[in-house]
Amino acid sequence: MTQTNTQTNIQPSPDILCIGSVLWDIIGRSPMEMRRGSDMPGRITRLPGGVAMNIAMTLARFGLKPALLSAIGRDDEGNELIAACTRLGLITDHIYRSDDLPTDRYMAVEGANGLIAAIADAHSLEAAGDKILKPLQDGSLGSATDPYAGPVALDGNLTLSLLDDIANDPAFAAADLRVAPASPGKAERLRPFLTRNRGTLYVNLEEAGLLCQAEFTNSETAALAMLERGACRVLVTDGGRSATEAGPHSLVTLVPPRVTVARVTGAGDTFMAAHIAAETRGDTGELALASALKAAATYVSGEPPL
Repeated sequence: MTQTNTQTNIQPSPDILCIGSVLWDIIGRSPMEMRRGSDMPGRITRLPGGVAMNIAMTLARFGLKPALLSAIGRDDEGNELIAACTRLGLITDHIYRSDDLPTDRYMAVEGANGLIAAIADAHSLEAAGDKILKPLQDGSLGSATDPYAGPVALDGNLTLSLLDDIANDPAFAAADLRVAPASPGKAERLRPFLTRNRGTLYVNLEEAGLLCQAEFTNSETAALAMLERGACRVLVTDGGRSATEAGPHSLVTLVPPRVTVARVTGAGDTFMAAHIAAETRGDTGELALASALKAAATYVSGEPPL
């Protein structure tokens, strides 16, 4: 049996909705370079994570009030995660809680040379499907006749069929959609937004290549190719080399600040959230892109993005 979450204390109205994975990140980090088969000393941490969660946490640090739409189990790990979200200032009223689906998890190993390997277990989110969107259809946050009109951050941990439905759903017709794949392996799930010229897409160089079925050597070329493929607006990052924002009437490319890399998991989510926050406060173009790159660089250096 499944049921939706109910709370007696109603939280504030959200500034933005973050839809997608909210789970526990289990990250093993070693200060040494690693390769396949390496067995190194390091630290293992468990922190709230997931693309939607990472974006929401960063948005909250910038003073916004994000609401999470996701699936979290009613197990002990799920109750701990809800409590952690609440402590971080995130709105959890609309999260779908399940009695028979466990709380999702993500596991990664990082070395001094970056991400070595990762496994995302977001099967509960996928199994919940469109149940997580009920608040946008039943009037809690919006409906087909009175759609939610604010910004919405979507992540590619949702299934391709659900993302395709969102791209067509009248309940999202007035939303400012911001979409990111959860990983290169899920980049193809963003294709409905290409074919329907919907939303702002946040991808890295590899993900842009997968969506365009091509190889790119820089972010500007990749961004322009995505526009040709049907993207309404796109931001393409290329690690520490460059980032490009491109739309029908804009093209901006900047080089990120140089920093010593201490972590990589969550950097793309931080970049996306910082860019949304910058545009929310009125920054545009080069100023918004520079702000996002600074926040991401600060994050990978091991410091908070503020």
